Amino acid sequence: MSHGRETYDGDLLGGYTGVAERGDSFDSKGKADKPAAPKRTIKNDELLDIEESPFFESGEKDRYLITYADLITLLLGLFIILYAISKIDVNKYQKMIAAMGDVFGNKDKIVSVTNSSPKQEVSSEGFLKGELNKLIDKYNYNNSIRLEENARGVTIHILDDVLFSSGSSNLTEGSLTVLHRLALILKELPNDIRVEGHTDDVPISTSQFPSNWHLSVSRALNTAYYLINTEGLSPEKVSIVGYSEYKPIASNNTPEGRASNRRVDIVIIKK
Repeated sequence: MSHGRETYDGDLLGGYTGVAERGDSFDSKGKADKPAAPKRTIKNDELLDIEESPFFESGEKDRYLITYADLITLLLGLFIILYAISKIDVNKYQKMIAAMGDVFGNKDKIVSVTNSSPKQEVSSEGFLKGELNKLIDKYNYNNSIRLEENARGVTIHILDDVLFSSGSSNLTEGSLTVLHRLALILKELPNDIRVEGHTDDVPISTSQFPSNWHLSVSRALNTAYYLINTEGLSPEKVSIVGYSEYKPIASNNTPEGRASNRRVDIVIIKK
């Protein structure tokens, strides 16, 4: 009995010790002796597929692409705007400027597009009248050149003493200077231009001019010829007409009124 118990006890103790020893041996040797898993090498094709994946994040080195894409988008927008405004419709341009003036408080300010377009539509008579008024003030033409705006357009009244001698239709030397300065403005306009001759009601009867009709037409003709042949106005845009004494702008009952009626009108026809 005693021996069997001892044997059992010994076995129990021995088993416990053996388990401990085997456990130690497993922990120390088993882990060390176990072969390591081989490292998997990623091939170039697999790396390319990973980088092309929408879930791949390349890190900080590619953040410049966002700025680059924004720049390209802005440049595209800029070129689209430049293309859109390369041919200006001045009517729409003036309406746009007027609308912007209402918003920003510059309602009465007229913006000229002289430098952006070689030919100016006179949809706003403010541009033409402004340039002509500058010319009149600069050269002190207040007593000899007058402006009028009406349904036809802008009319430049030039009194005959500026252009002609009494009873003559030949342009004087001084008139050439006046017409040259006016032509610098007129030839930049796409509008049709009508040159009109007028007289007072005092009859004329000479071998050259049997009536005021002849005189008024001859003065208009000579003025138009100078503007076309010397100053370069397009003949396709120029027409002439003579009204004799039948389109007065003042009374013929006074010398001053008759002087105002003896004139040549240059009419810039409204588009």
